Amino acid sequence: MDTDFLISLLTIIGIDIILGGDNAIVVALACRNLPQEIRNRAIVLGICLALVTRMSLTVVAVQLLEIPFLLAISGALLVYIAYSLLTDQADDHSIEGGTSLWSAIKAIIIADLVMGFDNVIAVAGAAHGDHTLVMIGLLVSVPIIIWGSKLILKAFDRFPIIVYIGAGILAFTASRMITHEEMLAPLFHPHPTFTLCFQFFIIVAVIVSGAYKIRTSKKFS
Repeated sequence: MDTDFLISLLTIIGIDIILGGDNAIVVALACRNLPQEIRNRAIVLGICLALVTRMSLTVVAVQLLEIPFLLAISGALLVYIAYSLLTDQADDHSIEGGTSLWSAIKAIIIADLVMGFDNVIAVAGAAHGDHTLVMIGLLVSVPIIIWGSKLILKAFDRFPIIVYIGAGILAFTASRMITHEEMLAPLFHPHPTFTLCFQFFIIVAVIVSGAYKIRTSKKFS
C-alpha cells in the first residue's frame, strides 16, 4: 500500500474519531425514547441514510460552502434541533414503533446534514481529491458513530442529566458554525470576547429553555 495513501487514510480515520462525537450524541438523543427492540434499527438505518447524504455533500462540499450564510443558517437550524431533541422527552404521547422509528431516523439525517460540514471539508481536504479515500473515510465513520451512540445511550439510561450535556454540546457546535460564517466575520473575528459570550448564550438558552419546557409539561401533565 502506498505510504501517502496510508497516511491520508489514518488522518481521515483520526478526523472521524475526533469529529464523530457530536454525531454520536445527536443519534443517541434522537433514539433515547425508542423501545430497546427498535433502537438498533433506528441507529443503523439513520446513520446509513445519513451517510448517503454525506457522500453527496462531500462531492459538492467546496461549492456548498461558497453559498453566503449557509453555515450560519445551518447553525441556527442545529440550535432548533438541539432544543427539540432535548424537549422531546416532555411530549406526553405513547411510543409507536413505526412512527417513532422514522421520526428518530429523520432527526438523525437532518442533524447530520447540518452538522456534517466540518467533517466533510476535513475529510475532503485530507483525501487530496482521492475519491476512494473519501468514500473509505465516510464508511469508517459509520461504526465509530454507531458504537459511540450506543455507549452514550447507555449513559442516558443510567444518568438522565447527561441528556442536557448532550444538548449543550450540540448547541456549542451550532454556535461555532454561526461564528465561523465568513459573511459574519466582521461581527465575530475582531471581537473574541463577544464571540465567546455569544456561544455561551446559545448554550445556556437551549438548556434553560429546554429545561423550562420539560418542567412546565410535567407540571400540567
